Amino acid sequence: MSIPFWCLFIAALLIYLAKIPVAKAMKEEGGGYDNRHPRAQQARLSGFGARALAAHQNSIEIFPLFVAGVLMAHVTQTHGNLVGLLAVLFVVSRVLYLFLYWNDKHQLRSLVWVVGLVCCLVLMLSPAL
Repeated sequence: MSIPFWCLFIAALLIYLAKIPVAKAMKEEGGGYDNRHPRAQQARLSGFGARALAAHQNSIEIFPLFVAGVLMAHVTQTHGNLVGLLAVLFVVSRVLYLFLYWNDKHQLRSLVWVVGLVCCLVLMLSPAL
C-alpha cells in the first residue's frame, strides 16, 4: 500500500480516536455517558468537552476533502515525493490540530488547520503540477 493510502487509513482512524476525549467528557458530566441521547448530551458539553467535540466534528468535515485529493492523485497516476509528502503533512497537521484544539490554543490551531486544507487542495491539483 502506498504512503498516501496509509495516510488515508490513519486519517480515518483519527476521526474515531478524536471521539475518545468526547466520550470521556460525556462520562464525566453528571449522570455518565447517555447512550440513549448522546447528541443531546454532547450539546450540553462546555470547556474541554465542547472543544473535543468540535475537534472530532472537524475531523469528519475535512476527511472527504483529503480523500478526494488522494484519490485524484491516484486515479491520474500522479506519484512521487510531493504526493507522499502532502499526505504525511496532512496527517501530522491533523494530529497537531487535535492537540491544539483540546488545549485551547486557538491561533496555532487555525494555522495548522490551514496547513491541512492546503495539503488537500494541492493534492487535488497535483495532476496539473
